[in-house]
Amino acid sequence: MSPFRSLLLSVVVFLLLCPLDATEGDADPLYIDCVELCKKTGCVGDRCFQHCKFSSDGKPIDGPWYMHEPLYLRWKQWDCCTDCSYYCMLAREEERTKLGDKPVKYHGKWPFRRVYGIQEPVAVALSAVNLAVQFHGWVSFFILVYYKLPLRPDKKTYYEYTGLWHIYGILSMNSWLWSAVFHSRAVELTEKLDLSSAVALLGFSLILTILRCFNVRDEATRVMISAPLLAFVTTHIMYLNFYELAYGLNRIVCMGMVVVQLLIWAIWAGASNHLARWKLWTVVVGGGLAMVLETYDFPPYMGYVDAHALWHATSIPLTFLWWSFVRDDAEFRTSAMLKKVK
Repeated sequence: MSPFRSLLLSVVVFLLLCPLDATEGDADPLYIDCVELCKKTGCVGDRCFQHCKFSSDGKPIDGPWYMHEPLYLRWKQWDCCTDCSYYCMLAREEERTKLGDKPVKYHGKWPFRRVYGIQEPVAVALSAVNLAVQFHGWVSFFILVYYKLPLRPDKKTYYEYTGLWHIYGILSMNSWLWSAVFHSRAVELTEKLDLSSAVALLGFSLILTILRCFNVRDEATRVMISAPLLAFVTTHIMYLNFYELAYGLNRIVCMGMVVVQLLIWAIWAGASNHLARWKLWTVVVGGGLAMVLETYDFPPYMGYVDAHALWHATSIPLTFLWWSFVRDDAEFRTSAMLKKVK
């Protein structure tokens, strides 16, 4: 993922609780009746759920249903409430399709179809591909600066931003990992981990953007620039996790950091004589268009592909090109430093 990732993520779904967000789909009386009937009978049409059958003390008979599945499937932990909501949603959408009506949202989310218990399989797959591309880019950068380019007598690199790009690579891979986990099973914990890791990445990307574009090499100056931004990002993450999961505030904060980065890189690319600035321009323009794509909200095609999944797809080539620019920058700066040494 390039440093321009925007964060317009899905609405929270709480573990072991029926969702409470009111949208058109879950306000439908037929859907409400279906869910209530399912919780009483344990069935939606011909499909019945063992974990909807309760004993006199209110506990599921024979324990949670997922404990009777193979170990590799138990991570899903769908309960009676979530399964009733899901299959009633599918039933209502089939009825709406027959009537020629368009899909509607349920509890703040479009009606996605599960695959082996995975809520958004396409988004998960694309997150995994982005993770792989990030890993490839980081490893290729590591090999370049430590094994292909000359090193200083103390075995350190001539490129002044090596350590910063290592941190960026690790944060990027961490962000895509939790993105895959969140889209697999959206609960409060996975959503907070996804949001927090993405905010941390965007915050560090902003720091890296400022340090690189303004060519800040003095350690004391780097600390003076980074400290207030790190404090702001840390405070925001703590606010989201321990006070309020404020989607509107988080959107404003993240979009602000994205726009600032885009502007700084665009101005730097226009003023610089960097040999790889065309790659940077491509990533800046592509990142801006991808950010616009993320603002479009349409029902998932065939129940699988929505705007967010398409944004994941656009991140793949942009990430590849971004790490290519980083490697070119390392070669460019190393060459300039060697000329000064000679």
